[in-house]
Amino acid sequence: MDAIRFHRAPTFREYLEGVEANRGLWHAVYRKVRLPEDVVRRVREISARFRIVALSEDWCGDAVNTLPVVARLADAAGWDMRVLERDENDDLMSTHLTGESSRSIPVVILYDEDFVEHGWWGPRPRELQEWVLGEGASLPPPERYREVRRWYARDRGRSTLKELLELCAVEV
Repeated sequence: MDAIRFHRAPTFREYLEGVEANRGLWHAVYRKVRLPEDVVRRVREISARFRIVALSEDWCGDAVNTLPVVARLADAAGWDMRVLERDENDDLMSTHLTGESSRSIPVVILYDEDFVEHGWWGPRPRELQEWVLGEGASLPPPERYREVRRWYARDRGRSTLKELLELCAVEV
């Protein structure tokens, strides 16, 4: 990642305006995201000024449920967030695979001000990922996806926030 590529990428709001698949859901989730006060307080205490790159595709249900949360966190922290299409950025995707082979998204990459990678997160919160790969794997896809959506609705982004703040070395 370099400054030119980063600044050419759409901001989250620009990305949101361009989504086609699940457009209503993307906008509804973004409107409903509310950061807990303790998270806002902690993120504002972080002295580092991160730049965030998210690899995504608008059809991805996990991205719909997590990237609006990440965007609200970035806004609260004053960090610049950009979104790149997974399928158009194979070089980044190939270095951020899930389980060494899966091109799962979203992938959220934290860079410092000099575009040195600080770490990355994705494709979903650990608890949900464990369920999807374990018990959830035995369910037919429609039932599994329904359970995933329920999990996100109950969690309200809290697990995503917690894991991202851990990545920033801030406990929640």
